[in-house]
Amino acid sequence: MTETMTTPTQTPPAPAPEGAAVDPLRHDSLLYLDGVSVSFDGFKALNSLSLIVGHRELQAIIGPNGAGKTTMMDIITGKTRPDTGEVYFEGRIDLTRKDETEIAMLGIGRKFQKPTVFESHTVRDNIELALKKPRGVFRAWFYDRSAEDDAAIGAILETVRLGHRAGELAANLSHGQKQWLEIGMLLAQDPKLMLVDEPVAGMTDAETEETSKLLVDIARSRSVVVVEHDMSFVRDLQCRVTCLAEGSVLAQGSLEHVSADPNVIERYLGR
Repeated sequence: MTETMTTPTQTPPAPAPEGAAVDPLRHDSLLYLDGVSVSFDGFKALNSLSLIVGHRELQAIIGPNGAGKTTMMDIITGKTRPDTGEVYFEGRIDLTRKDETEIAMLGIGRKFQKPTVFESHTVRDNIELALKKPRGVFRAWFYDRSAEDDAAIGAILETVRLGHRAGELAANLSHGQKQWLEIGMLLAQDPKLMLVDEPVAGMTDAETEETSKLLVDIARSRSVVVVEHDMSFVRDLQCRVTCLAEGSVLAQGSLEHVSADPNVIERYLGR
């Protein structure tokens, strides 16, 4: 179940005073959240959340429903403004002062839980439509796919295990394959950071296993943050795991370390 919340227009938190010391972790990280809090009608969705994502890092986020996972992604992508705290990308870009479009253009892509593909178009067409290209009516009219575009599309289709289905309609894909296609469409935007929400929900065991390999492959060239409840899948990712609860970090480390934490057992895994 995905957390859904609405929020009124909020003012970005005030920037740090000029000349204030910069945390070296912020400088070295791709994504840096520090002391991020946000409330909705008195409910604290995030409570002084601090999180770091490194360059070319694969990180899994786990936690019970209502832990703040979706709100965290909303903050990162500009859908929601924090009440307090810092959110920086590439050490210097203050995301709290950017809108959703600007953040997407910076190289932050988000995949929601339910796949959204163009079912009446071929698999290849879906990737082509998502390619990172200058937009506009004039450019669309006169667009002519180049050899470079063809190579990029082919590489993405092979990455997401759909090269052999390129000419088929997206409607004919299984649920898991539609998830892979949407991941491919996100890759076509060439993001530096991918936020992926519960990618294996509804997948077969074989598709789940292949998805873990797919995300590990992708993380060799960009950072990937995966929100997931399936602990077997998270184990296969063999990455750093962060457990959230009540809007803040409960534990962080390997899955073995996190799953052995008494607080995690009591507030999440034991439920």
